[in-house]
Amino acid sequence: MKKTALVFLWILLASGISACGKQASAEGSGSTVTIGVVGEAQEMWDPVKEELAKEGINLELVTFTDYSTPNAALAGGEIDLNAFQHYAYLNKEIESYSYEIEAIGDTFISAMNIYSRNLTDVSQVQRGSKVAVPGDASNEGRALKVLEAAGLIALDKKAGDSPEAADIVDNPLQLELVEVDAANVCALLPDVAIAVVNCNYALDNGLNPGKDSIFQDSVDIYEGKNYVNLIAAGKGEADNEVYKRIVEAYQTEAVKEVYKEAFKGSYLPAWE
Repeated sequence: MKKTALVFLWILLASGISACGKQASAEGSGSTVTIGVVGEAQEMWDPVKEELAKEGINLELVTFTDYSTPNAALAGGEIDLNAFQHYAYLNKEIESYSYEIEAIGDTFISAMNIYSRNLTDVSQVQRGSKVAVPGDASNEGRALKVLEAAGLIALDKKAGDSPEAADIVDNPLQLELVEVDAANVCALLPDVAIAVVNCNYALDNGLNPGKDSIFQDSVDIYEGKNYVNLIAAGKGEADNEVYKRIVEAYQTEAVKEVYKEAFKGSYLPAWE
């Protein structure tokens, strides 16, 4: 009878260890934390992994090929964290699918700069010039915010960070917006005075966001965090000490240097 009781007690203890495995891995030394990312270009995590390895924290990147899966994987407990989206996308996902996940740290915004084939400064833009911008709502809203920051237009303050062309309240140079698919904006550079280009398409077309733009995007342009990318965890995990340490290790000069060198200024730190 005593032997049976001991065996039963051991089974209970083993079950408890198994059930608490994830928590233990997140709190103890020698832990492994899985982070869902999208795409293969993840060099910004190299200095983070190197630094945390010294503390016994092993970061394992889990690469997804689409944007619809990482939040489902996080909510389902298949990964510990993810880092691939901005606040606007996360909020929409939570609204649509009731995911129990939340942001625990800011990372970057993807720079959306102004480029030109013929001008070297936005002050050279002439009256009646054509300006190429992405035609979809989200990207065009950002493009308009950048044009406003450059002093070329003024927007209705009520429009916030997602303005439309109809929200332009002052256009002193009578600029003409040329709206095209975001992927095709660069192709119009020979035919327009300036163009507002997403960083990924700038890179795809041989432009260096950190050097070739005549006006650079900035975190300060936006009133809120809609376009700020983030690290997300399960609901209630913001105080997890290992997760907090991961955020701290990310928000460093070493990662900023990777943004500058490996990604040519495409990403701008959003935690400062």
